[in-house]
Amino acid sequence: MTEYLAITGGHVVPVSGDPIPGGTVVIVDGVITAVGGADTVVPDGARVVDASGRWVLPGFVEAHGHLGVHEDGEGWSGDDTNEMTDPNGARFRALDGIDIEEVGFRDALRGGVTTAVIKPGSGNPIGGRTVAIKTWGGRTVDEQLLAYDVSVKSALGENPKRVYGDKKQTPSTRLGVAAVLREAFVKARTYAEKRAAAASAGEPFERDLTNETLAAVLDGDLVWDQHCHRHDDIATAIRLAEEFGYRLVVNHGTEGHKIADVLAEKQIPVIFGPMLTSRSKVELRDRAIGNLALIAEAGVTVAITTDHPVVPIDQLRLQAILAVREGLPPETALRALTVNPAAILGLEGRVGALETGRDGDVVLWSGDPLALDSRVEQVFIGGRPMVEPADDQGLPRIVERWERFGRSSWTA
Repeated sequence: MTEYLAITGGHVVPVSGDPIPGGTVVIVDGVITAVGGADTVVPDGARVVDASGRWVLPGFVEAHGHLGVHEDGEGWSGDDTNEMTDPNGARFRALDGIDIEEVGFRDALRGGVTTAVIKPGSGNPIGGRTVAIKTWGGRTVDEQLLAYDVSVKSALGENPKRVYGDKKQTPSTRLGVAAVLREAFVKARTYAEKRAAAASAGEPFERDLTNETLAAVLDGDLVWDQHCHRHDDIATAIRLAEEFGYRLVVNHGTEGHKIADVLAEKQIPVIFGPMLTSRSKVELRDRAIGNLALIAEAGVTVAITTDHPVVPIDQLRLQAILAVREGLPPETALRALTVNPAAILGLEGRVGALETGRDGDVVLWSGDPLALDSRVEQVFIGGRPMVEPADDQGLPRIVERWERFGRSSWTA
């Protein structure tokens, strides 16, 4: 049975286009079919949500987090971020460690975040495959999948050299980390050549999951998400990407302002942050919120990350607000939460804007989300209600998973 939803009368901000006062968003079977003014046709039988006095925006996209694999408040037992037993963890997948009941998912909804790209950590030179999921609505994580193949997480700088240096094994220096990456890609290239030759000859070929992943990076099927803070590590990331021809995305990039013109010239995007942290290690000594404005000013495409749980995911927009205070144009800040992260990671066909053909992931705010006192009032993912207004004028109510069983909790 076809499901129709129409959100009417609100201040609609598509992000990819001009705001529409008193606008309408129509969603049919989870997909946006119309975005327009008050004269937009509402299908017969549609559920109509009156958004008068509220701002209507696409759900935010967290481009780099550890939601569900590093469970907030769970300690050792809930931390599956890093498999630090092999410097080359290309075969590891974040998807296999995600707990969708982690408290951070509810925080994401309260912060207007409807999509999260979840990544392994930065303890390994090569951490593993990332995955894009919706932040609510499935019985299992598999039912929340947005994109199974997104990118591969890699790390330069202090983290991997500390982890393996403490073990007295390679890599213990920046030279060693770069060498691990080079050797891995050389092996993957040789593997791909042998695989192609076997296929051409009709011969069997023994698959290797590590090399399969890296070959997909070399083929352009997976983005290379490079953890790097210092400008010299960013330069190494660029050098390696150009040597092997893969698509590079700088993650963190807190010293990216020092070579912002290089990043702009080479059209390398930056997922910047997290911002609400101390300078907890040497490579963060020049970290500043205002650096994001300098990077964007140079013409670099930017997104903003909390690196959840380093910064709680519901503070994603707070970081954008602080970046605006430090010089980032509001329009750029909003794009850094929506269309930019979607485009950077190849998700622009589905999320990041209110456009015909994209998923019906819509958030109703009490006002401008870049105003500190604005709050999330309703959330729809794929046109389905995930957060509804509270009946008693209290906090908005999350539609919990147990409700499909007619229960009021898992224990009652």
